[in-house]
Amino acid sequence: MQPVPVLARYSGVRDATQLLVAGLEAEDMVIQTMPDVSPTKWHLAHTTWFWETFLLRPYLPGYREFSSQFNYLFNSYYNQIGARHARDERGFLSRPTLDDVLAYRVHVDEAMSRLLAIDHGAQNTALRQLVELGLAHEEQHQELILTDIKHVLSHHPFAPAAFAGPAGGAGEADAGPCNWIGFDGGVVEVGADEDRFHFDNEGPRHQAILTPFALADRLVTNRDYLAFVEDGGYRSAGLWLSDGWAQVEALGWTSPLYWRKCDGRWEEFTLHGQQALDPDMPVIHLSYYEASAFAEWSGARLPDEREWEHGAATRRSVDGRLCRPGQSAHPAVTPAHRAGGAGPRQMFGDAWEWTRSAYSPYPRYRPAPGAVGEYNGKFMCGQFVLRGGSCATAPGHVRTTYRNFFPPATRWQFSGVRLAKDI
Repeated sequence: MQPVPVLARYSGVRDATQLLVAGLEAEDMVIQTMPDVSPTKWHLAHTTWFWETFLLRPYLPGYREFSSQFNYLFNSYYNQIGARHARDERGFLSRPTLDDVLAYRVHVDEAMSRLLAIDHGAQNTALRQLVELGLAHEEQHQELILTDIKHVLSHHPFAPAAFAGPAGGAGEADAGPCNWIGFDGGVVEVGADEDRFHFDNEGPRHQAILTPFALADRLVTNRDYLAFVEDGGYRSAGLWLSDGWAQVEALGWTSPLYWRKCDGRWEEFTLHGQQALDPDMPVIHLSYYEASAFAEWSGARLPDEREWEHGAATRRSVDGRLCRPGQSAHPAVTPAHRAGGAGPRQMFGDAWEWTRSAYSPYPRYRPAPGAVGEYNGKFMCGQFVLRGGSCATAPGHVRTTYRNFFPPATRWQFSGVRLAKDI
């Protein structure tokens, strides 16, 4: 099979971003409901700014920037690029308008088509690596568009849907019993190979030592988690890490983020609107603290990220349902999941899985030089690693070595739980 030309890949990723927002109203795209959430309009502009800043300005002779103000407005966290607008005030930006941002995207896309048609000679390797990073960056923001607009719409009193139709997967199959899969441990290889694209925090590949362990063969379900809720899990301080219990008390947590009890029954807000809680779906929108408390209540623990990667790499897995714009943007349970097999189920593409591993550099890790080196490395403090990808993750990002990371109180991502234990 011939590789897809780079311009076609670029256009495909950019078009996919536009397809994700096609069903939203302009008013939907300007709201910011908390500091972690960015307006959809900002995501559309920031991803465009990334191409302009890291590729067009340095590599396209004579490039004319769209607006001298956009570097300040749409820089996210690159200190070496210059000053920037406050993250928690992105929703204050009524201007530029959505039409201005869409025109900005057209301007940059036209310039990128010229850049990618040039033979850059000796610069080809560096340019190709930046293009790969830019594509992956925009796909990460496609996921953030979904998680952020879900948070925005959840604050509406009538729970409007971002996508038409049911959440998908309901009634296809029950999750089945949870079984344990044992692993011998020993010396294992962890991390990404150098000969294919990966983010810098996925390498270098190195050896790790694991003691014997077991992983649950499926994700924790809503039914499983509801038992924790009804057993007083959110009222039992002994199950919680100290900081987690402080969050429960301060913020009044009593259930996962988008669960709502209506007329005595549990419902869940989804990107397809508010629906009855499906007991067999993976539980999602949990913080690290909630995942840890559930594991304690279950008599188990969260996996180490190296255990998770070793388990995913050495045993066959039935994947989850990745988001397709206009179709389902919610986890699913399929007959294939129920059938199971020799390996773990749902390792990829339903819910990000919290691990107990602090987000830190691998041995011999060094960030890239320059501003692009701020992409991942400077966040390696105070966060925990998640693995596996969710129903909102771009398919090309779902791999055994991918390391997502968030602070432990984070709930707005599609984050769930797979249990582990020592053997």
